Amino acid sequence: MKPILDACCGSRMFWFDKDNPNVVFMDKRDEVCTLSDGQTVIVHPNIVGDFTAMPFPDKSFKLVVFDPPHLVWAGKTSKLYKRYGKLDNWQEDLRKGVDECFRVLDDYGVLVFKWNETQLKVNTIIKAIGRQPLFGHKRIDGGKTVWFAFMKFPED
Repeated sequence: MKPILDACCGSRMFWFDKDNPNVVFMDKRDEVCTLSDGQTVIVHPNIVGDFTAMPFPDKSFKLVVFDPPHLVWAGKTSKLYKRYGKLDNWQEDLRKGVDECFRVLDDYGVLVFKWNETQLKVNTIIKAIGRQPLFGHKRIDGGKTVWFAFMKFPED
């Protein structure tokens, strides 16, 4: 098994090496979309799966990256929906997703969580997932994307 999981890889936008051999790329979508501006979005994971019920044994990974859809409302034909997807039951889905990330993390493994505050603020997300991050990236330039790090301790 590879040591890293991207639990909701989408088009792998933040990866420097989009085919990193150490990463299992998972997403519930496997599709090619053409956006209204002509751009093509390719979502082609190694494993098609839902982050709320991952098909991996407990303690399978040393590092999990979780960048779930950050939209709770978006039209199905919109550019944002096609690029990022949407959460239908955002509180339940995010809680289950983080719980699954912790389940598949090995002891002392790290979860890197990415969120964009376009529609929901970070404090709302932290409350919904029910876990406190160790540390994170604080926005200083007015940007809306935030990164957090969590570690799985044996008692989790």
